[in-house]
Amino acid sequence: MDFHAAGDGNTDDAKAFAATWNATCSDSSSPTMLIPGGRTFLLSKIRLRGPCSSPITVQLDGGIVAPNVIWTTTAANLLTFYSVDNLTVKGSGQIDGNGAIWWACFKQKLLSFSSCNNLLVRNIHLRDSPDKHMTLHRCSQVNVYNVSVTAPGDSPNTDGITMSISDHVYISSCSIQSGDDCVSILSGTTDVNITDSTCGPGHGISVGSLGCDGSTSLVERITVSNCTFSRTMTGVRIKSWQGGRGSANGFLFENLKMNEVQHPIDIDQFYCPPGNCQPQDGAVAISDARFINIQGTSSDPEAIKIMCSKSVQCRGIYLDNVNLSCSGHTAQTRATILNAYGTIAGMVKPEVRFLGT
Repeated sequence: MDFHAAGDGNTDDAKAFAATWNATCSDSSSPTMLIPGGRTFLLSKIRLRGPCSSPITVQLDGGIVAPNVIWTTTAANLLTFYSVDNLTVKGSGQIDGNGAIWWACFKQKLLSFSSCNNLLVRNIHLRDSPDKHMTLHRCSQVNVYNVSVTAPGDSPNTDGITMSISDHVYISSCSIQSGDDCVSILSGTTDVNITDSTCGPGHGISVGSLGCDGSTSLVERITVSNCTFSRTMTGVRIKSWQGGRGSANGFLFENLKMNEVQHPIDIDQFYCPPGNCQPQDGAVAISDARFINIQGTSSDPEAIKIMCSKSVQCRGIYLDNVNLSCSGHTAQTRATILNAYGTIAGMVKPEVRFLGT
């Protein structure tokens, strides 16, 4: 407000945000940029750049809202933090993307962090993004805690948190309801830990898609633990296109609860949303994926799908203490396994048979 923001939800406050950011970023005394409660700030597209003179806290207590019009014809983010290290974004406020008018084209994203290291995002609320709600690109040492995402289950491509070319990302105590992946882990990402979070509605927590158009992908050391999935399309999923290259390995999916999830466990090396992809040799090699203590119900009898390429089979798949029944008890659950080598320990329901067993 010191920089002449209106805070009435109708006046574009982008210039006031930019002026406030410039003063904050140049302050060497670890300043706080305050977005006060009790007010709503309309923002058009804005990019807040670093590097800055010292660590910064953005205290989001008020609301930020996107224009309720088609405000650009190109792919864009509403609010981007770029090259800002030692940044904390926290508060009780909400960013509302006014996304419904965009869902026929879904190119505009809500909150983006690019090339930000030592990043902390706490307690904020994200709602109705036109496209992905939060994106992390080329970020390292990221902690996302107690963030909520809310969008209708039929809103297209409204992923909760999407990351690419990032490392050491820790997501905990988050609640994500969306029309696409609750968390999406894309190529170039390593050392991710997602814990104590809820997902649904949505498409689950996904690695990929990987290897599109023959590209080379790498994803390593991903842990998902102590999470609950409710009425999602998948629970935990690794998805890659035919013809891709590279590797995806070092997965631990542990202590997960499934409530009417269509396919609680899903590895798919034939990912093809258009539905008409031609068969191709080659695939992103998937290995060392452990599924331990996964309990609950599936809405489809096919509770486990592990579909791997004939030319690049999945290896090192491990299932231990998996118990998945079909909701409503109308049918027995089943597993579909193709071209996968693995190991079974303890009780696994439905029955799984790997190559070589």
